[in-house]
This record gives sequence, C-alpha cells and structure tokens, in this order.
Amino acid sequence: MVEKMFTGIVVETGRIRAIRRSRHWTVCVDAPATARDLKPGASVAVSGVCVTVVDRESDGFWFDLSAETLERTTFRNLKVGDPVNLEPAMRLGGTLDGHIVQGHVDDVGQVVRFTGDTSRELTITPRHPPGALIVEKGSIAIDGVSLTIARIERDRDVTMALIPLTIETTTFRHLRPGHHVNIEYDIIGKYVVRSKHF
Repeated sequence: MVEKMFTGIVVETGRIRAIRRSRHWTVCVDAPATARDLKPGASVAVSGVCVTVVDRESDGFWFDLSAETLERTTFRNLKVGDPVNLEPAMRLGGTLDGHIVQGHVDDVGQVVRFTGDTSRELTITPRHPPGALIVEKGSIAIDGVSLTIARIERDRDVTMALIPLTIETTTFRHLRPGHHVNIEYDIIGKYVVRSKHF
C-alpha cells in the first residue's frame, strides 16, 4: 500500500463551516476549489493534519477527527469560522514543489514572534524540545506549509523566513503572537534520529 503524501504547498485556504461533536468530531470545511476533485475516502491535509473525506458537497467536504487527533493537534480548539490551509494528497507522478509531508503532526507550537516588515520572520516555540529533529536550513511543516528553518535559538525556538506570497496564500496572514500551530518535522530527519537508537 502506498503511503499518502503531501508537499506542503497549500492550494486553498478554507473556513470551518460546522462542527458536530460526539464521541468523535465531524467537521465541514468551506473549500470550493479543493472539494471539486474530491470523493469520499480521499485524503486532504487540513492545516497539516491528514484527514479522510467522509462526504463531499459542491463547495466543501466533511471529515472526522478522532480523540487522538484532537489531543495531538491544535484542532481541540477548532471553532466555526476558523481559517485552515488545504492540500489534497499528491498524485502519483506529481511535482514535489515543497518537501515530503505526511500530515502526521509531531507537536504543537506557539507563535512568539511574527514580524511583517521586510524580514517577514515567523518564530515558534514547540511544546516539547525538538532536539536533533531540527537543523538550520532544513525543512519543517507549519500548519501544513513547507518552510525552511532560518535559525534555531536556545535549542528550541525555531525561526522561518517567509516570502510575501506564502503569507498571502495561507492562513499565516491571520497569525499573531500567542496563536498555536501544528508542527511536522522533516521525515528524513526523524528516520535518521530513530536509526541512532539501533
């Protein structure tokens, strides 16, 4: 079986239309461009979280969230009207414009600094120290967006330099200090770290 894969290149920003809460949550996203090519069973990265489409409408789609996903991601604080980054799963033979992203969130981080001047830098503090999982000039996915790490401070704070297009075409334009984001570290780095334990 082929693992679902994303590239960290957002194709659309949607908004949460509805949330049904029970033993698990069922969520609807307004996403006319993304929904057009979806069908039940398809995979979509929603702000960096790989979800499975359970129903599709002409201008949006529904997906379920398990208790595990709610515990490990920012989605436990999800509200109607929240903006989300969207990327359908990569098609076989597609172009890898970003880096390999699985949609498996490793940690949640807090925005500590987001400068909108010429430097346009985003700095986050992960909930857990990332250790060897981050390297300067390495890749990282923040809310599903493929970024390059510009520098690391105190072995914990991670700063990424952003271009205007990234801010304009993602939910980053809504970020403020104190906001929380989903983090996925580079899969190659994770395997390298894991291999050192054997």
